[in-house]
Amino acid sequence: MMDLVDSPEGKYILDRLRNELPKHFYYHNIDHTIDVYHSAAAIAKQENIDEDHTRLLLVAALYHDSGYLTRIDNHEQASADITRGALPKFGYSATDIEHICELIMATQLPQQPKNKLEEIICDADLDYLGRGDFAAIGDTLFKEMLALGTIHTIDEWDKTQISFLQSHHYFTAASLKNKAPKKAENLRDLQNKIAIAEMNTAPTARSIITDTFYTIAGILFCGFALKSFLIPNAFFDGGVTGISLLIHELYHFNIAYVIILANIPFIIMGALQVNKTFAIRTMMAIIGLALCLLYLPYPDKITSDKLLVSIFGGVFMGTGIGLAIRGGCALDGIEVLALYTGKRISFTISEIILGINIVIFLIAALEVGFITSLYSIITYYTASRTINFVIEGLEEYTGVTIISGQNVLIKEMLVKQLGRGITVYKGERGFLKDSFDISHPVDIVFTVVTRLELRRLKNMVHEIDPKAFIFTSIIKEAAGGVLKRRARH
Repeated sequence: MMDLVDSPEGKYILDRLRNELPKHFYYHNIDHTIDVYHSAAAIAKQENIDEDHTRLLLVAALYHDSGYLTRIDNHEQASADITRGALPKFGYSATDIEHICELIMATQLPQQPKNKLEEIICDADLDYLGRGDFAAIGDTLFKEMLALGTIHTIDEWDKTQISFLQSHHYFTAASLKNKAPKKAENLRDLQNKIAIAEMNTAPTARSIITDTFYTIAGILFCGFALKSFLIPNAFFDGGVTGISLLIHELYHFNIAYVIILANIPFIIMGALQVNKTFAIRTMMAIIGLALCLLYLPYPDKITSDKLLVSIFGGVFMGTGIGLAIRGGCALDGIEVLALYTGKRISFTISEIILGINIVIFLIAALEVGFITSLYSIITYYTASRTINFVIEGLEEYTGVTIISGQNVLIKEMLVKQLGRGITVYKGERGFLKDSFDISHPVDIVFTVVTRLELRRLKNMVHEIDPKAFIFTSIIKEAAGGVLKRRARH
């Protein structure tokens, strides 16, 4: 088949793109058009498309962004209008022209191809997402959007690219095989770039003041819980604080000194496992807690009621530890130990912490008494729940999986109305008892929202599809970090 780039219809539109496009179209220009043309040709060959259909596909590739010659908004429709005006003089039938225009319109975002040729042109249009020149081509698009005023900073651009890569997926088998793996790699590179930039960003005066406030408040709350609830009633907690309280109760060493000494190994681990800034902040916070225990005149004993002590002692202790974590440090080093151990054995951080605390409460039961130990378990549970609430607050994240026959509308709603990134899994639905052999392909949509947004999301999905199947999962623990809920270490 003749190379359509050199055909009359090809030269016509390429000459117009070369000479008439404004200079600020750094991405949507003749280079992009030729790139899409060659990508479409390669995919069509791999998908075994016949010559006649390939010709229509390649003409569509040449004309798909010609609408930028007249306008930016809804440029796909403008491209189709230019196509309808140009191709009759090159001998194309009305049927072929409409077929070409349908292919052009299929490139409109969000892409919703209805047949194989539309899938090919959609994949060709975004072929660069899964290539080694992704960053270079992305820079030209950033430069164009900067000139048009639709984006303003490189940080905003990187986050936009991440969101787009997460929501995009290839359609053809050829692109899924040849481009999807590299696209995933490009996404990871962008995510790593942002993570490194955030870690290297110097803290502002405002963030330093905020962190300091959180840390001081956390120290005061922990001191209050210890001096006014736990220590006077011989109660315990989990973690390093629990070990310190147990040593204090058994050997009557001053609790302030015990807490410092007990945390020293974990501060060293924190410097190795997290970073030195985190370790220094933690050391200063623990010394501050010790000074509060030594010198602040807390009420000696608020109550002797064991249930009240276990609940409110846990609430104040959890509030203090949670605030300290929000301030970028830790008043209990047990999670650092769990992280260090978790890299060497096949247990999760939660399982390791649970195992350590079981040992603490067993020793407490044997040495101090089962009743006190049981009440102390309530203290530990209350503190743990309070820590989670203080750290996550109302913004605790929830994973939502949606299976629906109206997935196209639901995806558009999630991205455009809720502003959420989505991940799409290819699946099948059907397999009913009376028709097990009948199934249909379906996009399984996954997104992450806060619990404040969850009810709104469900209502919006059910407005689109009352029969949609939705299930949620609380996002509890992400691998690869300790106290990563707040990235300030």
